[in-house]
Amino acid sequence: MFTEKLVARIIACPGPDYDQEIKLRNEILRKPLGMNLLNEDLSKEVNDIHIGLFRGQELIGTLILTPGQGYVKMRQVAVAETARGINAGTQMVQFSEQVAREKGFSRIELNARLEAVKFYLKNGYTTVGDQFTEVGIPHFKMIKEL
Repeated sequence: MFTEKLVARIIACPGPDYDQEIKLRNEILRKPLGMNLLNEDLSKEVNDIHIGLFRGQELIGTLILTPGQGYVKMRQVAVAETARGINAGTQMVQFSEQVAREKGFSRIELNARLEAVKFYLKNGYTTVGDQFTEVGIPHFKMIKEL
């Protein structure tokens, strides 16, 4: 059986890949919480680094890196249901770390949903502080020095 290679790359914002990104983020991150990403102000996202993981032309994973002072904040990490269990998330996170290093950042910070903490621990991130609530669900702040 032929399996298409997964390719991680930066997504242009705005653009057709960004349109796919919005749909994926809405399906995976917002709809299950009874929210709609299209109701949110996304205008500041043009200043962010958008990463996509593609299988052919299909976007199967995405995340955003928002620049800070010496660090980037990873946010809006989403992997399509059809791409779970094939290391898509790990491949995308590793690519984003490479991009962050190339752009001169020394640390990545993120707010991980409780169910994603184990994934980030496996990828070298550490928890900082106590559990907190964001978008109505439990999260932990996590960091990784690059």
